[in-house]
Amino acid sequence: MLKAFIKAARLRTLPLSLSGIILGSLLAAAIDFFDWKICSLALLATIGFQVLSNFANDYGDGVKGTDNTDRIGPKRALQSGIISPKQMLLAIKITGFSTFIIALLLVYISFGKQHIGYLLIFLILGIASIIAAIKYTMGNKAYGYSGYGDIFVFLFFGWLSVVGSYFLYTEQLDITIFLPATSIGLLSVAVLNLNNMRDRESDAKVNKNTIVVKIGDKFAKYYHYYLLIVALLTALLYTMVHYTSPKQFIFLLAFIPIFKHLSVVYKNKEAKDLDPELKKLALSTFLFAILFGIGQLL
Repeated sequence: MLKAFIKAARLRTLPLSLSGIILGSLLAAAIDFFDWKICSLALLATIGFQVLSNFANDYGDGVKGTDNTDRIGPKRALQSGIISPKQMLLAIKITGFSTFIIALLLVYISFGKQHIGYLLIFLILGIASIIAAIKYTMGNKAYGYSGYGDIFVFLFFGWLSVVGSYFLYTEQLDITIFLPATSIGLLSVAVLNLNNMRDRESDAKVNKNTIVVKIGDKFAKYYHYYLLIVALLTALLYTMVHYTSPKQFIFLLAFIPIFKHLSVVYKNKEAKDLDPELKKLALSTFLFAILFGIGQLL
């Protein structure tokens, strides 16, 4: 049973979710703000949010019948019958509670009693993150079924992850941090968009109205191109604003596989052939976060 839950946790999705925390931490370190306790707890909290989201997605899509024989990706836990809905609900509750405790400890260590206002704001953001993770596919008004998944992924994986983690260290807000945060957000949305392009036909059959279902294959590809190109432009703009050395452009190495991926999407005819691209784009985003942060440290 433990192996089944580990599989349902979909640990391969973690590099993408951790990208924003890593980038925010490195950007803070670049201006001499860093704390291993904050970093460790932020990473643990993010892992908790991602696993919670994966459990909730498995449950939500499973009970709604979205995960069926038409689905191209790997079989989910509820779909295969390895884990029952009751067992998954219990796992969701335990993961949600554990993640909240970690988030509570994180904000307390970051702000203590001296900044109650900041502490309360981040607690609210933590609760919002838990609700967002659960409500993506669970419930009658799951936002993932109405085409709003892209917005939430952008906000939570991009802006909140990067800017939020940066603020935990520095207790200050640099408006230009929103530029690389936008890059991470757009690349994360591109991963979701790729997933939705792969699943368009099966999603349409069960009324999961993702943006791809709403706009169709052709425009979903255009949308994908724009996400990747704007992600590059916002990263370049931040680097030019804070330019001190050519080493800051080291992140461009991560866009080599990203633009190779773009070519694959451009030429794609069969949705199932997009499945291997999910891992490539997620890992490229992770690489971008590391290289961009290192470029600011050098």
